[in-house]
Amino acid sequence: MDIKGKITGIKYKVFLSEDLQIVEIGKFNINKISSFCLLKNGKTSFAISKWVSPKRTRSYPYERVYNTLNTSKKVTVIPIIKDEGFDGDRDFLQWDTVSLMSLLDVFVIFAYYDKATKNPNYENKITDFQFNNKYVVSKIKEIEHYHSSALHWNLSELKNNLSDIVDKAKKGYAKIEKQTGVKLHNQAGIKNFKKKIGKDVDSFMEFSREKAKNAQAREFVTTQPKESLSSATKAKITITNYLGGQYFFTVDEIFVNKDTVYLIEDKHSKQSILPSKGDIKDGLLKMILYSNLCEVEVDAKKMKSKAVLKLTSAKLKGEVTEKSHGSDKANFIFANKLDGSRQVLISELFKEAEENGFEVKISDSR
Repeated sequence: MDIKGKITGIKYKVFLSEDLQIVEIGKFNINKISSFCLLKNGKTSFAISKWVSPKRTRSYPYERVYNTLNTSKKVTVIPIIKDEGFDGDRDFLQWDTVSLMSLLDVFVIFAYYDKATKNPNYENKITDFQFNNKYVVSKIKEIEHYHSSALHWNLSELKNNLSDIVDKAKKGYAKIEKQTGVKLHNQAGIKNFKKKIGKDVDSFMEFSREKAKNAQAREFVTTQPKESLSSATKAKITITNYLGGQYFFTVDEIFVNKDTVYLIEDKHSKQSILPSKGDIKDGLLKMILYSNLCEVEVDAKKMKSKAVLKLTSAKLKGEVTEKSHGSDKANFIFANKLDGSRQVLISELFKEAEENGFEVKISDSR
C-alpha cells in the first residue's frame, strides 16, 4: 500500500517536553552540555539540542529536538559525517533531515568532529567523539544576529557552506586517524559525498532521496525488535511539504475504515511496563507530521487520515486510550500498578493527543 500526503504548515502543542538546563554563553561547550539545554547570552536565549550522528535512527535525536519545541528560537547541532572507524558505520547527513528541521522552524548547525579516542573493545573503531566547539559557538553567534527564518538559514548554509564543512570534517577525521592509530573508512567516500552534494541543493536532495528510498524499501520488509504489531500490515508513506522536501517513511501499521486511513506508529517494550520516554517522544515527532497531513491519497485514492500512537508492553494488562472514561483509566492504572511518574506521563500524553487531534492506545502486546 502506497500512501502520499502533503504538509502546508505545522500546528502542534507540546506537553511532554523536559525542563531545559540554563547554560551561559561564556561557559558553553557543545561537548559538555546534555543533549539539550537553554543557552543564554544576556537577554537572548536559544534552545540547543545536539545529535550524535546524522542518522536519525540513532540515539533518539527526535526526542532531543522535541524537548526544545516549546522555545521560540530553536537550534540543533548535527554532525555532517560520522565515521566510527573501519569496523563500524559511517553515516552522512540527509536532505530530509534538514527539510524536517526547517519545517519545525529549527536552525541547523552543520558541525564536524575533530577529536575522538580509540574504542578499547575494537581494533578499528573510535568513540568519545567531540565537535569543534569554536566552530559551533561561531555559528550560534551568527544565528543570534540572523533575523530571517530557520528555513532561510538552513538553505543558505547548504548552498554556501556545506562544501567547506565537508572539507573540515575530512581534515578532522584525518587528524583523528593519525592521533588514534585507528583505521577509518576510505576518504574516497567523503569525496564522493562532496561531489554529489557540491553542485547545488537539488543535487543534494536527489542524492539523499535515493538513499532514503532504499532505506525505506529495506525497512518495509523488516519488523524491528521494538515493534509489536497486531497485524503484519506496513505501508510506505511519502510526505511532501511546501519546502520541496520529501520524507520517505514506513508506517508501522495501517488500518482503513471507510474513507479514513489510520496511520499507526508502534512503540513496544518487552522489559518495561511502558516504552521509554525516548521511544514515546520519537513517536510523537511522527505524530506532529501525521496529524498535520492534508491531501492524503492511498493507492492514488483520496482519503482522510488519522494519526495513532500505539504503546504496547508484554507486561501490561488491558487497554486504555485518551477517550476512555475516567473510571476505566483509574482501573487500568490500578491493574498495572503504575507509579506516580508513569501516571503523570500518561496524563500528559493524553492531553497532547486531545489538543493535537491524534489518538493514543496503550495496551498489552498479546
